[in-house]
Amino acid sequence: MEPLTPAQKELYDWIVQHINQNHYSPSIREMMRAMRLKSPAPVQARLERMRDKGYVTWIEGKARTIKPLQLKKPGIVIKGTIAAGGLVEPFTDEQSSLELPHIFDPNSYYALQVEGDSLVQSAIAHEDTVIIRRLTPEETVRNGEIVAANVEGHGVIIRQYTLDFSEVTLTSLEQENSLKVPRTAVEIQGVVVGIWRNN
Repeated sequence: MEPLTPAQKELYDWIVQHINQNHYSPSIREMMRAMRLKSPAPVQARLERMRDKGYVTWIEGKARTIKPLQLKKPGIVIKGTIAAGGLVEPFTDEQSSLELPHIFDPNSYYALQVEGDSLVQSAIAHEDTVIIRRLTPEETVRNGEIVAANVEGHGVIIRQYTLDFSEVTLTSLEQENSLKVPRTAVEIQGVVVGIWRNN
């Protein structure tokens, strides 16, 4: 989405605040006064550009119908739940997010909610949300890092990663759930870089 100019953002924020406070849309003249303008023309021009950019809409020919469009919340997407020793179950609601926009770039990070306690030794507990950083093509995983890995025949799991020549060991607290698989059978989806605990 194309960003708003400072003048457009000032108007957009004022419209949102007005609707939140009054529960109806402002008129052009109210917007004109709020923006300290002497003519409605600049307001109409800003509104047209905001509509072109996808920030507002209205019903042509009807007064007080301007409506800010639902914007995606800032933050990183929580893609689903993952059993600490098992599979990802994607959320159907892609709007679920962890609102940490100033800490993590949403293009480089995503999150999963953990179910189960098989990673408590790694300080990851049931109902924690793990923050995962996607790897760039140049990066490799270091031994001992906790990763989200797509493993052939097992799906996506969170485990501690160890590479020994051509074999990868993916370890959980429950040793019987640890996997040893060929390196070619593992696709790393990202490295766990943080834990968000609600309680």
